[in-house]
Amino acid sequence: LSLDWGQRSLDAFGDREGQTLFGIVQGSNFADLREKSAKGVISQGFGGIALGGLAVGEGHDQMCATIDMTVPHLPGHLPRYVMGVGKPIDLVESVARGIDMFDCVLPTRSGRHGQAWTWDGPVNVKNARFAEDTSPLDEAVNCPASQDYSRAYYHHLFKAGEYLGPMLLSWHNTAFFQALMQEIRLSIAEGRFEALRHRLQTAWASTKSAPKDQQA
Repeated sequence: LSLDWGQRSLDAFGDREGQTLFGIVQGSNFADLREKSAKGVISQGFGGIALGGLAVGEGHDQMCATIDMTVPHLPGHLPRYVMGVGKPIDLVESVARGIDMFDCVLPTRSGRHGQAWTWDGPVNVKNARFAEDTSPLDEAVNCPASQDYSRAYYHHLFKAGEYLGPMLLSWHNTAFFQALMQEIRLSIAEGRFEALRHRLQTAWASTKSAPKDQQA
C-alpha cells in the first residue's frame, strides 16, 4: 500500500521544479519487510528516503535496531530522513547510523510542559528544587531564553500559570536542538563525532525511551 501511494505521489508531484519527494520505507521491526520496502522505494526513483514507523512506542533500542536493519539497503547518494524522531539521544544515535534529517514536535511539546533540554540532560523547571536556583537554563546555548532567565524565574512562571513560561522554554528548546545538530555537523567535519557521541550518551543515558508496554 505504501509503495502504491508512493508511485501515485510521484506521478502527481514528482516533476515539480525545486521540489524533492521522499519515499517512505515501512516494515515495522521485521528485517525482511524493511529490506523489501527499501528496495521497492528505491526502484521508484525518489529524491530522498524516509524511514517510517518509528517513534511510535517501540523504545530507543528497537528504534536503533530497526535503523540498523534498514540502512544497509539504502543508497549512499540520497538523503535519509527519520520521521517523528526525537529525543537528543535518538538524534545522536541515528546520525551514528547514517541518518541525515529529522522532524519532531518534542522541542515545543516539552517546552509547553516545563521540560528544558540541555547539554547536561533534561531539566524539569516545575520541580521545587529550582525555586531558588538563579542559574540560567544553559549558558552554552546562544539564545536569550537559554542565558538571560534563571531557572527560578521559569519555575515561577509555570507555578503562576503564566504562558510566557512555555513560550520561552519552547524558544530555548528549539535553539538547543539547532545547536545540537550544528555541533554534530561540526564534530563530523573535525573527526570527533565518536567523542561527542560518548559524552552525550553519558549525559542523556536516562532519557532513552522504553517500549510502550514496559513504561510505567
